[in-house]
Amino acid sequence: MSEAAEAAPARADCVADSAGGLTFHIADWTLPAPGGHDDWSGALVLIRRGGRDAPDGEVRLPLGPTADGRLQAALPSTVALPEGRWDVHVAHRDAEPQRLAPGLNDLRSLVDRRPGPSTSPLSVRIPYATKHGNLSLRSWRRAPHAEAGEIRLEGDRMTVRGRLYRVAYPSEWLAGAVVEARCRGGEVPVRTAPLEVEGPDFSCTLSYADLARTWSGGADVWDLRLRPADRTVAPARLARILDDVADKKEIFTYPPRTVAGPHGEALARPYYTRDNDLAVRIEALA
Repeated sequence: MSEAAEAAPARADCVADSAGGLTFHIADWTLPAPGGHDDWSGALVLIRRGGRDAPDGEVRLPLGPTADGRLQAALPSTVALPEGRWDVHVAHRDAEPQRLAPGLNDLRSLVDRRPGPSTSPLSVRIPYATKHGNLSLRSWRRAPHAEAGEIRLEGDRMTVRGRLYRVAYPSEWLAGAVVEARCRGGEVPVRTAPLEVEGPDFSCTLSYADLARTWSGGADVWDLRLRPADRTVAPARLARILDDVADKKEIFTYPPRTVAGPHGEALARPYYTRDNDLAVRIEALA
């Protein structure tokens, strides 16, 4: 195997700020000759997975030198990064971008993040290591956004507490709103439940038994969102994105409950999807 094939990819350290921006520091990659640290032709290249050829499928951020000899690129929260998974590369001029490996991440500012009042889309970017050891970002951009918090399970019911962001007057938006459960891929009637509201905070309770009344016998997935009383206003998907965990599906797990359905007993449980959206799954007993 050649020396080039054995060479490890350059690594990037990531530092997050509370506004949703990221700064990348690259210590072990140098701009090819005749460049060097005075050559500003290097770029950090973000390529959206499955959408590179789209008009917004690639973002190039200029690399510049820092006092400690590293190269640095900034992705401020004001740069619109569409939702999705973005693979992180480094490139010099027109050369083919090279993948970066993850270094050290300082994501402390993302833990229990509480965005300030604003109606602009909420930007969330979380760096993570892929299964192949490369650096990628998970990006969300939402307005409005309903952040899921504590989930309590009691009998055949689940109660979710959360907070609404990115609307001008959260308490007015939530007045008369309901949580709406919609089954994927079917014509099952939508289920709704009222909210308890205090300012921007809300809580809602869903009955597994109610969702299971039309259980198909296979696997039914119910997506959850908040629907305001004014049907001309866009709903808010119920999700958990304001922390430092890019993929919650295998980390935040909840015990199933047994419920009766038209095809016998079934298991019901809440879970987070690959997009960190909150859903309820009803499926046959194992």
